[in-house]
Amino acid sequence: MTEHIATGDSTGPDADANRRQVLYWRLLARLFDHEEQPTLESASLAVVEDAGLPTALLDPRASIDSIVQRHPALAAEFDGLMTEEQDPEDPQGFEDSQDPDSSRDPGRDGERDRSAEVRRAALVSKVLLNVFSSPSGTVTASQLARWQSDAGWLERALGCQPGDLRGGRRGGAGAGVSPFGSGGGGSTPDLSRLIPEIGPDLGTIEADLVNRMRLREVLADPQLAAQLTPSMSLIEQLLRDKDNLSGVALANAKSLIRRFVDEVAEVLRTQVEKATVGAIDRSIPPKRVFRNLDLDRTIWKNLTNWDPEEERLYVDRLHYRRTARKTTPQRLIVVVDQSGSMVDSMVNCTILASIFAGLPKVDVHLIAYDTKALDLTPWVHDPFETLLRTDLGGGTDGTVAMALAQPKIAEPRNTVVVWISDFYEWQSEPLFESMAAIHRSGAKFIPVGSVTSAGRGSVNPWFRDRFKDLGTPVLSGHIRKLVHELKAFLT
Repeated sequence: MTEHIATGDSTGPDADANRRQVLYWRLLARLFDHEEQPTLESASLAVVEDAGLPTALLDPRASIDSIVQRHPALAAEFDGLMTEEQDPEDPQGFEDSQDPDSSRDPGRDGERDRSAEVRRAALVSKVLLNVFSSPSGTVTASQLARWQSDAGWLERALGCQPGDLRGGRRGGAGAGVSPFGSGGGGSTPDLSRLIPEIGPDLGTIEADLVNRMRLREVLADPQLAAQLTPSMSLIEQLLRDKDNLSGVALANAKSLIRRFVDEVAEVLRTQVEKATVGAIDRSIPPKRVFRNLDLDRTIWKNLTNWDPEEERLYVDRLHYRRTARKTTPQRLIVVVDQSGSMVDSMVNCTILASIFAGLPKVDVHLIAYDTKALDLTPWVHDPFETLLRTDLGGGTDGTVAMALAQPKIAEPRNTVVVWISDFYEWQSEPLFESMAAIHRSGAKFIPVGSVTSAGRGSVNPWFRDRFKDLGTPVLSGHIRKLVHELKAFLT
């Protein structure tokens, strides 16, 4: 079939369908094998030339930006390319170019529609290949910039703004998107399903490119650094390399960290904001104001005053809710493992601790450790400054953190100790005995094995079994579980 198309022998109503297939077979071949397939390449070249498109669309080294610069008219075709915003009866605007008084030729219009689908297939293949066939090996700053630009064109093709999908925000296109065009009689995928699937994939590819790039080179360029999408993998690299950065690169790194911290804090704050602190103090009479009026209790207590003849309830006493709370301060001690395997937890818990520190009557202390411990309490209200003082990596020795945590437990009944780690310790026995002693003292001890956004994590089975026997099972899963436990203790 490809030989017939390449030589121009393929004719008839199925010719355009065959041409589209050639382009998509080339796309699949290129995605799974970077080596050229001579037959597919020559056939695709014939199809592209026959469609009146630049042959640079078949050059894997050519960015979409460079193609659009040389052929500006293509920019409009890439926008909304994979949506159905274009008129299905007139995808290339042929009606506008015709004499409005002339009659339409259905057969000729059908040929134009099929030809337009071939053209669309060529453009779709280019944008998908450039985005999903990312460079291998070490990534340079220019390669990252090119990929980000091409990813922006894919987002535009899906009816979104550049950066929307990688940032997890939904674009503005409606339903009815087909990455292979609307021709051929098949149904089109729903955009509401397509975007959530493509978005994380784009973020994963970008994170992988960042992992393989010369990060300092990018950070030294303000324009390029501004295009980076903050992610956990990027933040981990920045925190590990922060001591080697200076000047513009350090300023850009701090800006990215703060952007990520603010985004995560906004999500966590919504989960914590309804937390109340302290039990109701019934020794203090309620304030007799309208907002404290207990309407249900007032009606119940005055039911004996119901007048059936007048069908009226006469109220001789109002009842109010008690709102005063005991002011005994609660102490929250967060101990978090900052070794390499716990970076996600370190970032999340640092932000979470700062949010709880903002609640009234909650005294929050934060300790980070690997083979040495660091008391971060003075900066607990500012997670950004706290993270800049961390030193990720190294081994794990929880006994050094315990030496800092135990003296902070002044009133066990009003203290909760949250210990976040995978608990792969080299001094397991003495550390567990210290944790059991905290539990027996009356303080609430919460061992946490994972507080990642995705809810993934592993815990040393030895510790898991002993915590279960102690009556303090390891809390694992989504960070919402930890928020729920802390709110229950503080209310």
